[in-house]
Amino acid sequence: MNFDLENYRSGYIAIVGKPNVGKSTFLNLVLEDKISIISHKPQTTRNRILGVKTFEDSQMIFWDTPGFHFAKRELNKVLIRQIENTLKEVDVVLLISDASSPFGKSEKELIQLLNKYKKRVILVINKTDIVKKPGILKMIDKYSKIYKFSEIIPVSFLKNEGTDVLIDIIKQSLPVQPPFFPEDYLSDIPESFIVAERVREKIFQLIKEEIPYFTGVEVEQFREEEGKSIIYIQGTILVETRSQKKIIIGHNGSMIKKIGELARKDIEEFLNIKVYLDLWVKVLPKWTEKPSVIRRLGYEK
Repeated sequence: MNFDLENYRSGYIAIVGKPNVGKSTFLNLVLEDKISIISHKPQTTRNRILGVKTFEDSQMIFWDTPGFHFAKRELNKVLIRQIENTLKEVDVVLLISDASSPFGKSEKELIQLLNKYKKRVILVINKTDIVKKPGILKMIDKYSKIYKFSEIIPVSFLKNEGTDVLIDIIKQSLPVQPPFFPEDYLSDIPESFIVAERVREKIFQLIKEEIPYFTGVEVEQFREEEGKSIIYIQGTILVETRSQKKIIIGHNGSMIKKIGELARKDIEEFLNIKVYLDLWVKVLPKWTEKPSVIRRLGYEK
């Protein structure tokens, strides 16, 4: 690309919102690659994911943050700190809301947090494909009464409606300055972390109970087999109780096999090479309360 650096715009953008409003879907849509995990279950993203999209006239550096919520576990406190730390550092904030979800206490508390950092905020109302226009206008009115947004954009990420308009508005909201990263740069996330997230995504997709929220995935080996076009990956799925381990493994190992098969296909597509994925399950009582384990898994820097 040939950049006109005198008029070039670049900067950092935080993607914030409640769980399951479409934050990760938007990031993957813009990057045209799968960085953040997606699940119908809320609160799947646990790290602030850095993704970079470079255009001829601008470079957008996105941080996809964990879903905004309050809980007492140490892991949840870490996730809230990540959101606050991100808001301190960015140029623009995308507040993504779900048009089909009631406006309530969480929305008000998130607005209070945004008031604290005085950033330029674009309100993005997602899932407009499943809500009629009067409902969308009602939501816009409620948000407008409690915060002065720079823009309010209705979209449907599922149908990719309104995304181009949103991208153009983000571009114009960024400061005039040269790009921070090379044009082919996508993310600073280690491959091993993305692999772990692929495995965790499959747990969320396949297990319908609360168990996925108590699981973590640690990649312990990641090596290319000498003389072979294949990568050997050994990962450990952490759970807190023996009963959780039993469900993750499944009858005669059926569930862990299914998790491994689906994750391996995604990982091979991402790495563009054949993968041998070896998964184990380990009980580590109350690991979500242990800061050392949380840091080891990459959820807090």
